[in-house]
Amino acid sequence: MPFSKIKSHAKLNLALNIINKRNSLHNIESIIAFVDLHDVIFIKKIKSKKHVISFYGRFSKKISKNNTISKLIRILENRKILKNQKFKIKIKKLIPTKAGLGGGSMNAASILRYFVQKKIINIKKKEIVKISKLIGSDVILGFYQKSQILNSKNEIKYFDNVKKIYPLIVKPSFGCSTKEIYSKLRKFDKAKLNKGNKKMFDLSFLRNMKNSLEPVTFSKYPRLKKIKLYLENSFDPIFVRMTGSGSALVAYFHTKERCEHAKKRFIQKYKNMWCITSKTI
Repeated sequence: MPFSKIKSHAKLNLALNIINKRNSLHNIESIIAFVDLHDVIFIKKIKSKKHVISFYGRFSKKISKNNTISKLIRILENRKILKNQKFKIKIKKLIPTKAGLGGGSMNAASILRYFVQKKIINIKKKEIVKISKLIGSDVILGFYQKSQILNSKNEIKYFDNVKKIYPLIVKPSFGCSTKEIYSKLRKFDKAKLNKGNKKMFDLSFLRNMKNSLEPVTFSKYPRLKKIKLYLENSFDPIFVRMTGSGSALVAYFHTKERCEHAKKRFIQKYKNMWCITSKTI
């Protein structure tokens, strides 16, 4: 049986506000886009007593055996949803880990979506949400990889035909622990996205938004703030913003040409730092 091929796209937080904290979990709101940077997942059904999960590629080295995909499979097994079907899953990791790009969560979401779409499992929307939350709070955001707004009521609104922009994504050699960054957060925001609409993807609106995790992350990693200032002052982007809890920073441009030009100049100064030009999808 041949492998099926799945693209698992990176997620960008164009804006991120932290509203409050309830029962050790933070309530957030965010404007989210997906980009053409993606991991590649190969999956096929096998005759075996066990599932086979493996990772390869540049960003595969430090992935734990207890990862988002193994968690997903374990949950489906425990709930007897897979009905003794076994799968071989290989993931080519092209999205950096601990970057705020949601690589692992989007992998789990992509496989769950594949199982549902191919009718390998038969579950309703409420069950999809429950399973996603058991893996990670942001997994459900990747079930439909399209422009979306998550509001403070934990509601997601999806939007089609959003204007494409060109991000330059850069990541230093170190990563950021989401749990650690959130644990140091003390200030909260007022909800601004509860009446989510397509105008919130307008660049004029996004330019005036922020990522509320930046002060905490920059306090722990001052180098990130220096890189952000360099991106802002050197290339005249629309805006520069950290995605998620970092450590990736993203400079957004109107055109592919300006984005590519910024990359060429950036790697002259930061020769050993990972960076890539991309496009929202």
